[in-house]
Amino acid sequence: MAELPFQLDHIIAQKHLGPTQESNLAFSCYPCNSAKGPNIAGIDPVSGGITPLFHPREDEWPSQFEWRGAWLFGKTPKARATIQVLGINDAEAVALRESLLEEEVRFD
Repeated sequence: MAELPFQLDHIIAQKHLGPTQESNLAFSCYPCNSAKGPNIAGIDPVSGGITPLFHPREDEWPSQFEWRGAWLFGKTPKARATIQVLGINDAEAVALRESLLEEEVRFD
């Protein structure tokens, strides 16, 4: 997961004519920003269709994603493609989230 501070990410990459202005910028952890790169779309693993990635300035998180324990599930093709492209549920990330959830339970 994130060992470095958050990075300022162009939601739509400059190479795709995304402007450097507040409406096109978001903080991103290093692993997610590296995985996303200049991608603006991904493949929905359910339908196999190409779909735009989640846009944090335009899309609403609750209508797109759902946490089930340490796993993030996509409710829409856009969310599923985003999870796939960013590697959000890769083994290392899920293991870290599981350990953090265990620690949270111990302190309650």
